[in-house]
Amino acid sequence: MKVLNGYEKGVWSTVRFLGVYIHIPFCVKKCVYCDFLSKPATQQRQLEYMGALRREIQCESFRYADYRVKTIFFGGGTPSILEAAVIESVLDCLRQNYKIDNDVEITLEMNPGTADKDKLIWLKKAGINRLSIGLQSADNAELMLLGRIHTYEDFIETYNQAREAGFENINIDLISALPGQNMESWIRTLEKVTNLQPEHISAYSLIIEAGTVLYDRLDKYPPVPDEDVDRRMYQMTKQVLAENAYHRYEISNYAKSGYACRHNNIYWQRGVAHITNYVGFGLGASSLFENVRWKNTEKMENYLRVFAERGLSNANGKIDEKNYLKEYVKEDIQELSKNDQMEEFMFLGLRMMQGVSKQEFVRSFDSEMDAVYGEVLQKWIKKGMLVQDGDYMKLTDAGIDISNVVLADFLLDA
Repeated sequence: MKVLNGYEKGVWSTVRFLGVYIHIPFCVKKCVYCDFLSKPATQQRQLEYMGALRREIQCESFRYADYRVKTIFFGGGTPSILEAAVIESVLDCLRQNYKIDNDVEITLEMNPGTADKDKLIWLKKAGINRLSIGLQSADNAELMLLGRIHTYEDFIETYNQAREAGFENINIDLISALPGQNMESWIRTLEKVTNLQPEHISAYSLIIEAGTVLYDRLDKYPPVPDEDVDRRMYQMTKQVLAENAYHRYEISNYAKSGYACRHNNIYWQRGVAHITNYVGFGLGASSLFENVRWKNTEKMENYLRVFAERGLSNANGKIDEKNYLKEYVKEDIQELSKNDQMEEFMFLGLRMMQGVSKQEFVRSFDSEMDAVYGEVLQKWIKKGMLVQDGDYMKLTDAGIDISNVVLADFLLDA
């Protein structure tokens, strides 16, 4: 494994803010479309993993001693299948080992039916202040086809219990273009969800990923909507959510005023406000810190062995730094070149409705955006896919419709 200069010593530069991602690789049942790193596990295995996770958080803290944690995001998998006390123990570990911002955003992903009111009250008291509930569809037949463990009625019960527990910042995940779905069904889902007035809605179009049950057995399912229907669903999503005062701030994300997800903005806004760093803890978690990117191993046994309770300790019970680095679970470590950084600045930042700042580009790279991307910018401006709005370059509505094509043009030759 290549260890980059500065990585061993934990020596980094001046950015002071940090986003933290916590991966919980467990779920009740794998959904047919899911390609995330998750699967069912026994309670014993869950507890072993959570102990190792806390150990990783503790061991890594010296690297981030000068950074203040602005956001914490529990993703998965289904983090809400864990006992509230276990989730609280991870937050306590973070508080003991890291500087946590007073206004920290702490998100927990959850599926309907995996938390009752008592658990939700506990989670709220523990510090969770944002929930992201995976509904996907308000149609029970569609939920059954997806292999979801809940009904729409289960979702309503969970949502109401979350409100009763005091949660004032809730996201609802939705997926369109599902097998057998039509425009009328999708509109009903949008209307039911907007009637609840959550603070945030994430609306994605289904991507059938290789290696999923849906991909392998697609012929066993009702046909997915064709490209024309998919496009009309996308347009309807924008219309219905706009009519209900949801501001679209990223290609697939909509929020009430003041409720954009701060954690996800860290991923998209490279260079902006010095909040580009994020670190992932847990199996398969990815990190980007001071322009060094890596991911954790996806092999559970390796992860548990390295972060066993005394697996990295010397005879005095302290961390044995030599063995720690030798056994460490980081993989695919890559130091991003200036070109890599500029590419990400553009094709991640252009996912945001506000676009990318020319001044911020100069500040970050000591180069004018037009000097690097002038031909590409003019090409897509002439085609009506990009527009300049003051200091910002941003996609037009037509550009968003073919964003993958446009964004790919910002890759630079090696």
